[in-house]
Amino acid sequence: GIKPDEFMNSKKSHEVQVMSELVDNIANYCGIKQVIDVGSGKGYLSSFLSMQYNLKVYGIDSSNSNTNGAHERNRKLKKHWRAYQSRGRTNLKCQSLEKASDRPVESEIKYKKINEELLNNANSFQIQDQVIMQDLVPSCGSTEMATSETRTEDEADLVTQTQSPKSKFSEEVLAILDVLPADAVEICSSTHSNWGKCCEEEKVQRRITSLKTKARKSSASNLYFPLTSCITAETELSDIITDLEDCMIVGLHTCGDLAANTLRIFTAKPEIKAVCSVGCCYHLLSEQFENQEECCDKVCGFPMSQYLKDKGWCCGRNARMSACLALERVAVGQMLPTESLFYRAVLQVIIEEIYGVTKSDRHVGKTFSKSSSFIDYVRRSLQKLELDDSKLPDSCIMDYYEKYKNRMNELEAFNMLKVVLAPCIEVLILLDRLCYLKEQENIAWSGLVKLFDPVKSPRCYAVIALKKESC
Repeated sequence: GIKPDEFMNSKKSHEVQVMSELVDNIANYCGIKQVIDVGSGKGYLSSFLSMQYNLKVYGIDSSNSNTNGAHERNRKLKKHWRAYQSRGRTNLKCQSLEKASDRPVESEIKYKKINEELLNNANSFQIQDQVIMQDLVPSCGSTEMATSETRTEDEADLVTQTQSPKSKFSEEVLAILDVLPADAVEICSSTHSNWGKCCEEEKVQRRITSLKTKARKSSASNLYFPLTSCITAETELSDIITDLEDCMIVGLHTCGDLAANTLRIFTAKPEIKAVCSVGCCYHLLSEQFENQEECCDKVCGFPMSQYLKDKGWCCGRNARMSACLALERVAVGQMLPTESLFYRAVLQVIIEEIYGVTKSDRHVGKTFSKSSSFIDYVRRSLQKLELDDSKLPDSCIMDYYEKYKNRMNELEAFNMLKVVLAPCIEVLILLDRLCYLKEQENIAWSGLVKLFDPVKSPRCYAVIALKKESC
């Protein structure tokens, strides 16, 4: 297979490897081979799903330059992929010739090959036995718990109390948990339950089923189609994808409202049987109760759930900006860029006091990294904001710098406080999305999964859900 770390940085490689394996297993479980990757960008995830797992992938991005770039990148990746395959076949032939003299009987070879293949797959997909209880509660009446003949009497009593008459939750939940990577589901401190382990025969049977599905899919050539389109909550996928069939919709770090719209499309379209969405850029979310004049005629990104809508919940841009901070990175010594934050804070004072501007649609962006000094930073920033810097002499700029430089420690302490509170705001946004799914009648299972290493990828949580079979 392809080694993604040879074609992308370590962060993206980690994300693509973990998420693509999960997506492939969910697709196997649902019996589908078409995947829609919204906000696909340069096509990292789409290409890997297509070539490594032989899925038919439509990558949709609003940027035409991203789509064109994805086309070219995918073309180059296919060359490397064919080289990997050729190299692998050559190595296998060499190994076969070396072992020809002392080759065991055919039945032993077949037995060993099957067992090694099953063992490798079992190691790849094994997960922890402990899970969050509330994440295992299915939506809207489908409240079956995992059943097992090896369960203790206390566990059986708990299941009896929570099961509905039409329950057959055991196979569904165990299968979903079985496709998650190791350490994906966190332990809940308030609720503990030691679920019985699946017997080895059941695990092996699932591995065999998975291998058969992969074998069927590998017979077809991998396909990846980058498309350009702006996705909203009202988007008709059939207008974009002419051969739309039963499929899965995914999104890796979809910005702002796109993550929320992905979930809305999933619940609204019967063809979409599963979703795996990792959002980011919370500061770009539109809020229904932040500026009701702007959001009254459109579907907003927050809140999604009726529960928070009834409460009129509002975070505000500053809180959502804080939610984008990375506590885990700071905890391991990757400190905040205090100097650039200080430059930005003093700049804001300047444009408010000198220019009387308190709000602008324009952004400074990554000006700090391109600036040689604070004066250079201010002048570059003013040009980006389309403000006349000729009436602001260098001496005046330095006066502001000298006035506030002794308060840099205060700014650092304030930003550290924001870092500590960041997970509280992020989890509010994520639980709102999960609550939205729990409120839908056509959802069989939904959960919030810690998918990535938060140090490598701070936006590490995925919202995952499956439709009921009849939907």
